[in-house]
Amino acid sequence: MEYEKKEMATHKESENIGSDTAPTREKLLKPIPQDGIPRRWYALHVLTTKEYEVCEKLARGAKQRGIEDLVVNALVPKERVTERRGGTSKVVEHKCFPGYILVQLPEHPENYPEVWSLIQETQGITGFVSSRRNVPTPIPDEEVEAIIAIMTGEQEAPKPKLEFSVGDRVKIIEGPFSNFVGRIEEINVERGTLKISVEIFNRVTTIEVESWQVEVF
Repeated sequence: MEYEKKEMATHKESENIGSDTAPTREKLLKPIPQDGIPRRWYALHVLTTKEYEVCEKLARGAKQRGIEDLVVNALVPKERVTERRGGTSKVVEHKCFPGYILVQLPEHPENYPEVWSLIQETQGITGFVSSRRNVPTPIPDEEVEAIIAIMTGEQEAPKPKLEFSVGDRVKIIEGPFSNFVGRIEEINVERGTLKISVEIFNRVTTIEVESWQVEVF
């Protein structure tokens, strides 16, 4: 979701999954009903750490309302990487955009009252990304396809080019720590993340952010 990249903040979270086999498309996605209704993917902003819970609530709510055919898929975008620690390696999943999920809905979901009310009433959802005058903007199909390809292992996640060095003084420009200034302590090129020491409540704390969330100060 490159066009919304600057809106999506906070560090990637990882989960040990114990297997190096990525899910197939058939396992990841439910088939779209052949009902003639055009469907698009939309990004929803949700409470951080509640991404999976919100997806489950949407599925449960759609079933209770009898609109499962309208709320087809809900995904937490993530990628699988191998991490090495203590001489051993394990496969973990990183959320690509913590605080965001993707949902497949009828085009112009604002015209479907039951779908619209489900989104508005589901606890943990704060709104659509790129919504103009209550008209949500769908994500370009090619961007969703790239995310799905990464999730299924058909394509590797792009590795960002980092233009920072350890010791650089930087300012955080996006996310919950926006406007904090600190120094880079560690750079993870593979993940595209930086560990920065900042002063919070008169104490020096190390936080992890993505490289695009900072600028040289």
